[in-house]
Amino acid sequence: MKGKEAHQHRSGCPVSISLEIFGDRWSLLIIRDLMVRGYRTFKEFQNSGEGIATNILADRLDRLEDAGILSAEGDQEDARRVNYRLTEKGVDLAPVMLELLIWGARHEKTGAPCAVIEHLARNREQVLAETRRRWERHDPTPILPTFESGKRESAKNRG
Repeated sequence: MKGKEAHQHRSGCPVSISLEIFGDRWSLLIIRDLMVRGYRTFKEFQNSGEGIATNILADRLDRLEDAGILSAEGDQEDARRVNYRLTEKGVDLAPVMLELLIWGARHEKTGAPCAVIEHLARNREQVLAETRRRWERHDPTPILPTFESGKRESAKNRG
């Protein structure tokens, strides 16, 4: 944890503490990109299509590293490049991310194909096991395809 002092939390509530760590949209999107898309570098996060400013991205990567959610390692082939990786604490967010993905696609207009979302919903345990397997093996293969932005109706609105 980079030798920083322990942070004083607003309250002892687990939800409040969790939101202090990863409750802004950028942090969750970085976690998504690490976990689901297999991204590893600053440039990949920056080019993810979300429009995150470089100073915000750098800040969130530092915060997530300080919180023990991800780790940064020098690239073995190019010492100028840093590769980010979820820690065990970070990969433990997989069930949360899966449920956010399913909930969002079911209740909002998204670019996620219905068949993919329903497959995830029916096979939660297998998806989570595969996510952990890929993390353990350092396998950056994306779990899901990139979705088009807002091009389909939610499952709820389709009837």
